[in-house]
Amino acid sequence: MTEPIVPGRLDRYAALALQIDCDGVHPDHDRESAARRMQASLIRIGQALEGARRWIGPELKLVVLPEYILTGPPWGETIPQWNAKAALAPDGPEYEALAALAQRHGVFLAGNSYETDRHFPGLYFQACWIFDPSGDRILTYRRLISIFAPTPHDVWDRYLDIYGMEGVFPVAETVIGRLSAIASEEILYPEVARAHAIRGAEVFLHSTSEVASPNLTIKQIARRARALENMAYVVSANNAELRGISVPTDSTNGYSDIIDWNGNQVVVAGSGNSSVATASLDLAGLRAHRRRPSMSNMLSRQALEMFAESFAKADLRRRNGLLQDGKLMIPDRAYFQQRQADAIARMVERGIL
Repeated sequence: MTEPIVPGRLDRYAALALQIDCDGVHPDHDRESAARRMQASLIRIGQALEGARRWIGPELKLVVLPEYILTGPPWGETIPQWNAKAALAPDGPEYEALAALAQRHGVFLAGNSYETDRHFPGLYFQACWIFDPSGDRILTYRRLISIFAPTPHDVWDRYLDIYGMEGVFPVAETVIGRLSAIASEEILYPEVARAHAIRGAEVFLHSTSEVASPNLTIKQIARRARALENMAYVVSANNAELRGISVPTDSTNGYSDIIDWNGNQVVVAGSGNSSVATASLDLAGLRAHRRRPSMSNMLSRQALEMFAESFAKADLRRRNGLLQDGKLMIPDRAYFQQRQADAIARMVERGIL
């Protein structure tokens, strides 16, 4: 099988995990005040992009922003309250502004936000997105594993009818490689990254908001494992300060990094607003490594069908929890704890736990 010809394809370019403050909208009491805060965040992102582009130079082609960069996380709001205050419409002004930033600075711009979906009125999903240098949105990935938010799995049958499995695990074919997104804590789950890898993903874009520590954290370990086992780059952007909720603002401050396909941390930022986590990605080297038979070529050595039946029969977390007799249900916050408790009870019943 020959590689697809992508006009203008770059085999080497600079990527940046842009570490920047997240000013959460939790203190805002309505959408109008939250929108003003989001607009101020967009201005800060634009200024940071301008500075990074000037500092790194024209070889900068990919920028990844931290998790929920425009809003921060919900902090006690109900699903309807957060939907009204913080969820972005797919055709809304915030996304238009992000598209304009990608176009103005000539980069692929990736990030994460809460967004609505006209097919599921009243719900929001946590979405990862990529805008290309022309300002087109070329990828939307909705987080599949969350303890606090609705996911496609909660409306699984209807979601698949609308988007199909390729819409669940999208991979964007671009001039800078095949890109996919992993949301925050999902880096801990090998199956999410592998589902993207077997669709050709070469670079995992990881928008995160996580504990920052000089010691190896679970997500730092997981990033190295996901890169190694899938022979892919990971570009991971963490917050600088996380403001607006009642935790110390520097709890998530720092250690954005880039991991190569051998699981090596190529570069890591310290704390604060930073463009330090930038490195050249060698896509030609990655592709050569993937095509070379060797002990380290893990993608080629694993027969995935051996595990398919076990996974399919497990059925530990019930799907369609927010579809009852075909009707969409809007959950209260207790739903998410009940969902997890139900999965644990099923594992106990089956002797797994």
